[in-house]
Amino acid sequence: MKHLFRLLIILVLQMNFLFAQTEKSLTIKYYCTNWGMTDTWADFCKKVKEAGYDGVETWLPGNQAERAAMLEALKENGLSLGLLSGGGGDDYATYYASFGNNLKEAIKLKPDYINCHTGKEYYSFEENSKLILLASGLSKESGIPIYHETHRGRFSFAANITKGYLEKVPELTLALDISHWCVVHESLLSDQKEAVDLALSRTGHIHTRVGHQQGAQVNDPAAPEWKAALDQHLAWWDVVVDSYKKQGKSTLTMCMEFGPSGYMPTLPYTQQPVADQWSVNKYMLDLLKKRYSSL
Repeated sequence: MKHLFRLLIILVLQMNFLFAQTEKSLTIKYYCTNWGMTDTWADFCKKVKEAGYDGVETWLPGNQAERAAMLEALKENGLSLGLLSGGGGDDYATYYASFGNNLKEAIKLKPDYINCHTGKEYYSFEENSKLILLASGLSKESGIPIYHETHRGRFSFAANITKGYLEKVPELTLALDISHWCVVHESLLSDQKEAVDLALSRTGHIHTRVGHQQGAQVNDPAAPEWKAALDQHLAWWDVVVDSYKKQGKSTLTMCMEFGPSGYMPTLPYTQQPVADQWSVNKYMLDLLKKRYSSL
């Protein structure tokens, strides 16, 4: 009897060990935005690699020569690629065709993922849903994850509106940039827990920009006056990370996406940015790598 009891104890310990190992298997890949980039692709990618990023997130260059330079620089530095995609046009039919064609072009480069700026806030539910389903079909055909960013001006501009899409379109997976919702709702969303929780449960990619009640980008997330906003965003991202671990998923992608002057607050007259974009994104990279180092 004692021998059987010992065997049961050993079995339980082994199962706990295996479960713990499964929980720790999540890898987070960190991407650097090229938004505001002024360097050549060769210089930019070298700088990105040295900073400790795993990849770059960018809109697909329309110029073939620049596209070739980008791919060469990424390969030279061992960096992964995440692509942004969207649509354009004066009417819905033109936008729909553009949206699909741009996705097909992006798929040709075989990126790790594609992050879509999808639809318009004034398109109907049916029109925006058709775009989501178009992307879903292309994702299934190609095997490349396609996400839809929570973004002002898109179908996903507000938490309560996005909730309706998530409830009715099971194919929808988000690229979570929750900073947009903070400014749209002029809050840190404490009164929209149900919508936020649903969004977090359907997130496939994260933009790690910190927003606040009056803007989609704090000037410097390290500044003490933004501690409440930073802590709230970290708590949201923690939920996604924990969910990925519990589900046994292997990889989660995050992009450091604080923007340049114009998005970054600037001083009057001189238009001098009040903080350095590169340094702010590097701060977020180091903060998150340390926070999730034990995965």
